Amino acid sequence: MKPEIPFNKSKIVATIGPASNNKDTLRELIFAGADVFRLNFSHGTHDDHRKVIQYVRELNDELGSHVALLQDLQGPKIRTREIQDNGVIIEPGKTLVITTEDIVGTAERISTTYTSLPQDVSVGDMILIDDGNLELRVTDVKGKEVITQIVHGGLLKSRKGINLPNSNVSAPSLTDKDEIDLTFGLEMELDWIALSFVRKAEDILDLKDRIAKAGNTHTKVIAKIEKPEAIENIDAIIAATDGVMVARGDLGVEVLMEEVPMHQKMIVEKCNMCNKPVIIATQMMESMIKNPRPTRAETNDVANAVLDGADALMLSAESASGDFPVQTVKSMVKTIEHAERSESVYEKFQGLEEESKSYNNDYLVATACDLSNKIGAKAIVGMTKSGYTGFRLSMHRPKAPIFIFTDNKKLLNSISLYWGVQGFYYDGKKTSTNETFKDLANILKEKGYLHKGDVFITTAAMPLHWQAHTNMLKINEVE
Repeated sequence: MKPEIPFNKSKIVATIGPASNNKDTLRELIFAGADVFRLNFSHGTHDDHRKVIQYVRELNDELGSHVALLQDLQGPKIRTREIQDNGVIIEPGKTLVITTEDIVGTAERISTTYTSLPQDVSVGDMILIDDGNLELRVTDVKGKEVITQIVHGGLLKSRKGINLPNSNVSAPSLTDKDEIDLTFGLEMELDWIALSFVRKAEDILDLKDRIAKAGNTHTKVIAKIEKPEAIENIDAIIAATDGVMVARGDLGVEVLMEEVPMHQKMIVEKCNMCNKPVIIATQMMESMIKNPRPTRAETNDVANAVLDGADALMLSAESASGDFPVQTVKSMVKTIEHAERSESVYEKFQGLEEESKSYNNDYLVATACDLSNKIGAKAIVGMTKSGYTGFRLSMHRPKAPIFIFTDNKKLLNSISLYWGVQGFYYDGKKTSTNETFKDLANILKEKGYLHKGDVFITTAAMPLHWQAHTNMLKINEVE
């Protein structure tokens, strides 16, 4: 018997939008291999997102899956306002005025949603529009107007993003819109919340404080790395957050594009060593928005992210508005499967620095992973209340899949983002430890993850009813 839903160690985050926000397509995405659904709050209404949340929870109940829901807050995204005829051609060498007044833009004068733009830019600063396709240079600032010279022109359309790579943006990471959206996300008890345009650890700590005050004990935070200030403060941000997203779209505009690959590798390695899940995002399979097959370069990009140690890979427009959302997930799964056959995936971070072992169970978890590789175990099975054992096991990248059992239902979805981990609800009350382990093996056997004669390793706290750190491991054989 083979499990119906694919289980890859490297997880897939699929953004939901018009191409995928119906229940049938969401079901297909789960069966294709999506582990997390991203709700992009730069688009859609609360009613739109509420409907998707309801569908996903119904499907999790129906399929026995634990797909997580990730709320992506828009942040201080600077955009153009409406443009005449939804697009005008701006020509190099000419002057373009950007005003904070609400006007319909022309080839000579446009408006921005960001009212602090005149205060944040200086003469000589670069302004990039539409992911850097258009480039302006500031020549003067007068009241509510920023006067620029067009360096690289082209088609300027409505509602396009504006980036200020040479300027210190004064807007807070959490905008008024974000606060309203955050309240909604917390009411919906979403599993992960991604904060856009993080610049320092305090941005994350402020969001965590708001979540705690709302009484959400299970909702976790992802820091989106998109600004040069975030790169400068990366160690403190990683220490403060629960997870990281390398958002290569805005990052590739805010810093030199050719620097992004090395920033990505650096961030992934730091997150691996700190045991913080890290997502690689933006244009991973961009061509599949319109084509049924990825390019060779995209396939290499996905495979290299897996080999580097990414916990998860994210699809944006490919699954939100593309023509082939389900096929894109299937294609990504195939590439992940092949990349995960490489020994380097499992060897790179099996070691653990002595100073990072904060509890005795960290040594035991490291031993369990090392032992599983040596004996060719088919699984590592853990029991947890907090999820700590699951993400510590994940850190060591064992070859065996990690199956985590818990009676904490809210934990099950959030751990779906962790590399190599799959969660199961378990509230069985057995009279002995051996009976419990046998029960867990039978559950995995019924689901097709283990078979008769398979050897697997179990980690647990003893006695089992203690909510304590893992203090034992056992080698088992499926009967």
